[in-house]
Amino acid sequence: MFTSIKSGAALLSAFALGSLASLSWAHSQYPPLELVLTTQETAIGQPIAYPDGLAEVTSAIVTLQPGQETGLHSHNVPLYGYVLKGALELDYGEHGKRNLQAGDAIVEAIGSKHSGRATGEGITRVLVVFMGAAGVENTITHDE
Repeated sequence: MFTSIKSGAALLSAFALGSLASLSWAHSQYPPLELVLTTQETAIGQPIAYPDGLAEVTSAIVTLQPGQETGLHSHNVPLYGYVLKGALELDYGEHGKRNLQAGDAIVEAIGSKHSGRATGEGITRVLVVFMGAAGVENTITHDE
């Protein structure tokens, strides 16, 4: 009887070690990536340039009501935007317009005045990530 308990314990131990090895393997593999955007330039063709100084990353979610506009503004730092929900039209004046839908990504123009407008029927939500520097303003608003 002792032998069967020992054999059962050995079997259980081998199963547990095998399960742990499987878990260890599963956790050591990086999950698949779904590429959203790779670029070296902004939406209007500028090379991406980071400001001098201590690096500072700031992220936020911008929420616009249907038809709401951002007003004329510019960015002093690279800004990555990802449309989470809705639709957005970006107007770069002489550089044209860009229309984005949920799932689209963009690197905004640096130092170029532009505006945005929610064009969908519902709210528009955009994740924005500023890749700036301490003491450098991310966004500057301009009078129309």
